[in-house]
Amino acid sequence: MRADRYPMPMPFLSRRANRHASLDATSALPGRTEEIPVSEHHTVLGTPLQPPFPADLEQLVVGMGCFWGAERLFWRLPGVYTTAVGFAGGFTENPTYRETCTDQTGHTEAVLVVFDPAQISCEEILRVFWEEHDPTQLNRQGNDVGTQYRSAIFTSSDEQLALVAASRAAFQAALTAAHKGEITTEIAPLTTFYYAEDYHQQYLDKDPNGYCGLAGTGVSCPVGVGISAD
Repeated sequence: MRADRYPMPMPFLSRRANRHASLDATSALPGRTEEIPVSEHHTVLGTPLQPPFPADLEQLVVGMGCFWGAERLFWRLPGVYTTAVGFAGGFTENPTYRETCTDQTGHTEAVLVVFDPAQISCEEILRVFWEEHDPTQLNRQGNDVGTQYRSAIFTSSDEQLALVAASRAAFQAALTAAHKGEITTEIAPLTTFYYAEDYHQQYLDKDPNGYCGLAGTGVSCPVGVGISAD
């Protein structure tokens, strides 16, 4: 999951500039119409990996760098129904992991989090997201470098989008107070989540000693303090 090259840090760019400026739907890799096959059930939670999910659950898709460690963070949270790893935010249909690593799909490595809002709030999911990686790094997390490692949140409702925007503002204020950088996280409604190959699903359950490159900023996100969709 490590990159082979380490470019100089880039200045803050807009959401769309997180991708290569020259990459669009016509220049991205074509992909395929067939979905990548995955197991029916989560290896830890025993719940379905793919929809349909119960109607009272919510979905949020997050990118935090390498998706192996990020997925484990969320499946351990009480109230999370299921998780899966895949790709989002790009152009290529049903990409493979190897294709995504070329920076020619536009996707970031992402984790689908399906949760019960009666047991865990969206704000708590967002707190874990902001605190457990470094959203001030553009197109990288530590030594993992490339657009596929960019920080991102893809929402499934207008209410979620408002909560994400509010939590971003609150966390940016906390980062600024701690003399940290500017958040570069891509924030957008989810278009499509493409599942990664089955061997990536719940990888750190299958290989508990596998690579996890997650590292936060050490700054706490003030969940519940001035964060509201209103």
